[in-house]
Amino acid sequence: MANFSKSNVPQFSVEVYQNEYLPEGGREVNAIVTVTSTGGGTTGGVPLPGAAGTPTRTAGQAPDAAVVIMVDCSGSMDYPPTKMRNARDATAAAIDTLRYGTRFAVVGGTHVAKEVYPGNGRLAVADARTRAQAKEALRALSAGGGTAIGTWLRLTDRLLGAADVEIRHGILLTDGRNEHEAPEDLRAALESCAGRFTCDARGVGTDWEVKEVTAVASALLGTADIVADPAGLAADFTQMMENAMGKEVADVALRLWTPVGVEIKFVKQVAPTVVDLTGRRTEAGPRAGDYPTGSWGDESRDYHICVQVPEAGIGQEMLASRVSLILPDPSGGAPQTLSQGLVRAVWTEDMAASTSINPQVAHYTGQAELAQVIQQGLDARKSGDFDGATAKLGRAVQLASASGNEDTAKLLSKVVDVVDAATGTVRLKAKVAEADSMTLETRSTKTVRVKK
Repeated sequence: MANFSKSNVPQFSVEVYQNEYLPEGGREVNAIVTVTSTGGGTTGGVPLPGAAGTPTRTAGQAPDAAVVIMVDCSGSMDYPPTKMRNARDATAAAIDTLRYGTRFAVVGGTHVAKEVYPGNGRLAVADARTRAQAKEALRALSAGGGTAIGTWLRLTDRLLGAADVEIRHGILLTDGRNEHEAPEDLRAALESCAGRFTCDARGVGTDWEVKEVTAVASALLGTADIVADPAGLAADFTQMMENAMGKEVADVALRLWTPVGVEIKFVKQVAPTVVDLTGRRTEAGPRAGDYPTGSWGDESRDYHICVQVPEAGIGQEMLASRVSLILPDPSGGAPQTLSQGLVRAVWTEDMAASTSINPQVAHYTGQAELAQVIQQGLDARKSGDFDGATAKLGRAVQLASASGNEDTAKLLSKVVDVVDAATGTVRLKAKVAEADSMTLETRSTKTVRVKK
């Protein structure tokens, strides 16, 4: 990927929220790390200098970016026929949202992946002419064939991989289940593409598998959502493309350095959505590891870090972890440290200090549990375990109410009748629209931020 001079990169800040005090024998340290990116490309047209003082790009302009839109063209997209038309219109709207100079392509996905535009393994450069050509090519899209999402992703990877750009992004639309390749083939494709581009995934209608769509977004550090009514696709695609065009820097990593004897229990993004990054660590030198965070524009995200420290005596203190934001050098040179913060451990005999739970830590522990019990409750409901579903979804209602997660509370109210939100007393609804159940499942990982 293209290299950034320091002035190309938005300003990153790291804030650490924790209760560093542990009782005698205490070993678990929790911290919420808030990462904020501001000011990227917003200096009103002032040239940004490169390493030799020459302009690399102008602030206010998008960095070099490439986007591939993957459109499901399987046979089910013809039922109803308006679905395919809405998909064509949504793709056209997304193409209209591309900034001048962005590289782009359109892929038609069935049991195989085909280049719709521009073809021959190339990417087009967005301008008035190529936008018009692409929209004309969309007219030829028709429904027929199966669904093999892994093949769509691999073609997208080949197209994006050939581009010398800073930001690589995919948008994937499907309306059905991934029935024409083995589950391990999709997993292998996701593992192959992870870290190479980010991808937003959307399911249209109600005949697709939520766990497949959310797996794509999770592995490729994008967003997942349902568009139950195909008529809403154009607005959704436009918003997705606007968000993609707002990204300023890719491949930022959260680097954790820990002293000897400290064990990392987990690393999770907890806002704006819950994403477990623990298993995605890549080693970065002695006692240091990098966790991917994807592409950034002007935005803020929260991460929950949990480490286990060695036992120590009252009055002792130690650095439990150093958290850094790292931008790798694609040419193999030293990475750039964008910002950093410290996680501490202090042993005290003051029970009030050591038993107090930091508000940010408590809030996001609840939000992570909320996402988990929604999934467990919906799975129990599908399997016919109605008592288990009632218990889990009742706990979800309780957590959503206590944390002020009003959007999730509204979605839960379409699946259960709430008797008492504070105690989590609910009754399962006898009839639930499939779209309501799928919307709750797809959006279950969306969190609200702690009230400061």
